[in-house]
Amino acid sequence: MQNIRASVLIPTRRRPEYLEVTLRSIVTQAEHQDAEVIVISDGPDAATRDLADRYRARVAELPRASGLNAVRNEAVNVAQGELLVFVDDDVVASSGWLEAYLRAANEAPHHDVFGGPIRARLEGGGPRACGREKPPITSLDLGQEDRDVQLVWGANMAIRADAFRRLGGFDESIIGTGDEEEWLRRYIAEGKRVRYVAGAAIIHRRNAEDAKLMNLAKTAYGRGRAARRYDKRKHAAPPIGRELVTLTGCVWHVARRRCALGLVFGAHAAGRLRQAIADRRA
Repeated sequence: MQNIRASVLIPTRRRPEYLEVTLRSIVTQAEHQDAEVIVISDGPDAATRDLADRYRARVAELPRASGLNAVRNEAVNVAQGELLVFVDDDVVASSGWLEAYLRAANEAPHHDVFGGPIRARLEGGGPRACGREKPPITSLDLGQEDRDVQLVWGANMAIRADAFRRLGGFDESIIGTGDEEEWLRRYIAEGKRVRYVAGAAIIHRRNAEDAKLMNLAKTAYGRGRAARRYDKRKHAAPPIGRELVTLTGCVWHVARRRCALGLVFGAHAAGRLRQAIADRRA
């Protein structure tokens, strides 16, 4: 029986236009490294199944939409690799990305969790920015050298299968912000270490349509609400007054710098404030 060194796990939900770009950057790398690629759909979707088949990826799907952590847990259930490599469906993996993870796992046997750089890209240029703000999507840059770090993000993260199954799955009650962080904090609480792998880089992209101001702002508002809920869960949510100060600062930034991208961060702050008010009323 062939030894599968790694399972590349790609959760998705009806986004074949993104998923195809991701698969194109990963499938050949996986073939060269004796790894499998598994696409897991959050609910049935024929277009996702057809696309996965075309790229010779295994495909699984949940019977109904259940959220990212439920999809990740199902991915682990069907994976056969010794290293579980999680990526989002809207990334482009750099050349040598998977090889870098496998090399790091071999060279750091006392680490069970690894993560790589996540470089944001807004296609079509995105909204006008003043140069002070990063693109409003998940990114990570911890330098050019491998080293131990506190946290990495699920858009580009690898976990040894034995460690994942020992510690248990992702918490499926967490939707949005904090979905992978809760698991990582359980892992760190055991006295374990997380390794940053500088060579395992991906580009985290938004296509030109999704990079438009209104679409970014709508997404940011929802993520703001989710971030506030997760902070409350951690008993780390700031007072409502501080949330209001943050929102006011975003409005000032937009006016002072004429920065359209600041509106997106303002939408995130507005989402946090809205959730704080809803929690107080509840």
